[in-house]
Amino acid sequence: MTIKFENATQDELPKIVEIYNEIIPTRLATADLEPVSVESRQPWFDAFNPDTRPLWVIKDDGQIAGWVGLESFYGRPAYHNTAEISVYIDADFRHHGLGQQTIDFVESQLVRLGLDGLVAFIFSHNLPSQKLFKHNGFETWGHLPDVAEMDGKRRSLDILGKHFNQIDR
Repeated sequence: MTIKFENATQDELPKIVEIYNEIIPTRLATADLEPVSVESRQPWFDAFNPDTRPLWVIKDDGQIAGWVGLESFYGRPAYHNTAEISVYIDADFRHHGLGQQTIDFVESQLVRLGLDGLVAFIFSHNLPSQKLFKHNGFETWGHLPDVAEMDGKRRSLDILGKHFNQIDR
């Protein structure tokens, strides 16, 4: 298994959307309830910038096994040193340590990107993601009880966060 992280290209957007869509029915990792189209995700894709807010594909021996994106958090200038992290792994590649490798890779890129904080929005019932991020030093910074309704069930959302290379606080 040879894992590489590469900046996502336009040609890879359909596979990125496919991986995103395959998790929707599990109700674990997104509040989308129906599959999204490549066209609807184009503006989202276009907002990424490899120098500040990258979208990487995770490749295993050249095959896309997942993706990770860093997006601006809350959209206001004072939050420029913090990004929201999203990680999605193709079902065929889960439980092979890619999540851990992804977090390790992202953390290695933070100085280059000028970031000193990450936040992750994770459903409280998504125990695998909760475990992964908490294992990596992320702490619960917020809990939004029963804010989502999926298939007639109310679901809570946790905001997990971590500071890196802390600036003057």
